[in-house]
Amino acid sequence: MTEAELLGPRAYGAALGRAWLKSAPLDFQVNEVLDIPFTGEGEHSWLYIEKQQLNTEQVAKRLAEFAQVPVRQVSYAGLKDKQAITRQWFSLQLPGKQSPDFTQLNSEQLKVLQQARHQRKLQRGSHKANQFVITLRQLALDVAPEELEQRLAQISQQGVPNYFGPQRFGREGFNLAFARQFAASHSLPDKRNVRSRLLSTARSFLFNQILAQRVTSGEWNQLISGDILSFTDSASFFPAAEMQADDLRFAQLDTHPTGALWGKGELVSSAQAAAYEHSVAEQEADLASWLAAAGLKQERRNLRLPVKQLTATWLDADSLQLAFQLPVGCYATVVLRELFELTTAVSE
Repeated sequence: MTEAELLGPRAYGAALGRAWLKSAPLDFQVNEVLDIPFTGEGEHSWLYIEKQQLNTEQVAKRLAEFAQVPVRQVSYAGLKDKQAITRQWFSLQLPGKQSPDFTQLNSEQLKVLQQARHQRKLQRGSHKANQFVITLRQLALDVAPEELEQRLAQISQQGVPNYFGPQRFGREGFNLAFARQFAASHSLPDKRNVRSRLLSTARSFLFNQILAQRVTSGEWNQLISGDILSFTDSASFFPAAEMQADDLRFAQLDTHPTGALWGKGELVSSAQAAAYEHSVAEQEADLASWLAAAGLKQERRNLRLPVKQLTATWLDADSLQLAFQLPVGCYATVVLRELFELTTAVSE
């Protein structure tokens, strides 16, 4: 499947040009932003690690082997790209043990940047945000530079559609095709990790289709009847009808309309918002009923993605460096696709 089929239309019109992404690990950098005060004591050793050419699970395995603990005692906030330079937090449960000198693991692929003791382990998704520094190479603009500046300003002021990125679906949508096979046969994979991946893939696809309908109608960043709102950094939500007329939080990109992450149970949305969601569930009845039968509950995800601290710097005539911050669980690639057609130079 194509990217447009897996995600949906762009919000701001056609791409402004073409560029290469991930020409080298240095061109894609991600830093986890953590807002947790450490206690300085406790049975958990927290490490801030810079890695490249390693995925998150590989780092967790190295840490476990070095500390001589089971890998299940290593925690991390989120998965990070292998073909990139990423800086992320890990924690190891070391009851009754001193923290070993983890800097002995330092190499070209892995560096321990910070270490602290804490009373609790690191939970998934507990970091505040992710900061990206991305360099696009061989950039060829199809428009005047002023139009690029205008597009960047639009994104800063209005955000972008919060699609799940194409990497969620596997190469050319392979994971989605695999999920459809199980949905059609009303069965689930035996292996837990495969089951989890395919259910997540199907759910993400339905969400993207809901969002795509609202992008097409121009309502992805507008309030419509029956909308359910959520905050940027919170999983709680409430009906848009409860928002006061003079509340500025929606205009300031602090609250956003949400779409269904499909599962069993009734939608909390209603009216026009629910009509969009039911429409997609009817079009993809096999996937929707499969998700409900698997026991997943109805949840919500923001339709709008605020892009904070967005800057653009030309490094040379055809190399553009973009820096920005995104909430946890969101994709830098969906920001980039609102600007350019991308060719990824390396694969995971």
